[in-house]
Amino acid sequence: MLSQYPELIPIVNRFGIYLGVGDKTIEKICSDLGISEDFLLVVLNVCLNENYAPDDQLPLLEAGMVADYFLHTIENYITERVPNIERHFNALIAMNGSDNKELGLLRQVFMQFKDELESHLKNSLDSEFAYPHELLHDLKSILIKHVLGEYNQNLCYAVVISIGSLEKDLVIHNRLRKKVLLPKLKAMDLSDFKRLEHSISDDNKQPHSTANGALLSRREKEILILIAQGRLNKEIAALLHISLNTVLTHRKNIISKTGIKTVSGLTFYCIQNRLIASVN
Repeated sequence: MLSQYPELIPIVNRFGIYLGVGDKTIEKICSDLGISEDFLLVVLNVCLNENYAPDDQLPLLEAGMVADYFLHTIENYITERVPNIERHFNALIAMNGSDNKELGLLRQVFMQFKDELESHLKNSLDSEFAYPHELLHDLKSILIKHVLGEYNQNLCYAVVISIGSLEKDLVIHNRLRKKVLLPKLKAMDLSDFKRLEHSISDDNKQPHSTANGALLSRREKEILILIAQGRLNKEIAALLHISLNTVLTHRKNIISKTGIKTVSGLTFYCIQNRLIASVN
């Protein structure tokens, strides 16, 4: 499968599966590494078939496991994939000198994409909008069709390949978000949150620090997860059997302690702090 679809290599890397798998089956690899075979197969099927609908499989997947995968993906984009393109761009410009204004302008366009992507990844995990990849398509097309003058062809090829690879990855990632992450977050109910209280891993049992050093109470964490799920204040009050005014007070305290006001931002905070990272 990896030989036929090498674009899946960075996808399986996020599960801890690397090259050198030998003749092992997916079942054997998952067993050896303690990976959910159901989740891996859902991800691979979504990647390979844009019409694949994993609706029947979603109830089998742990919300925390899904959130962890998307957190690893975001970390990979920000710390590896985007910096890799930037290094290729810098090498291309350095090799050809700063006189090539076209390459310099293209690098500026890439840096604009980098800023937009990082902002989107950090603040809009629950957004219905796709992660931006149009600028990558334009950069690749310009490099192939419109850059004139003398420049190192091998380095330019490396830039084109790295841009095209991330562009394909983002298209797949957007599909996974739409078909797996967002439905899973929206499907969480109060029983998930109750189980959550008893299933936080040892690494996450310490109280969660916020931007100003304050701590969220257990009730505030419970309400935070409901907010991230997209529940209205009245729904939260009904689910937790508390008054609407009490919900509003807790919500005000959450905003004060985290410094975050939007649902998108609170969703990211919730996942980043692994409040849904270990649901069984």
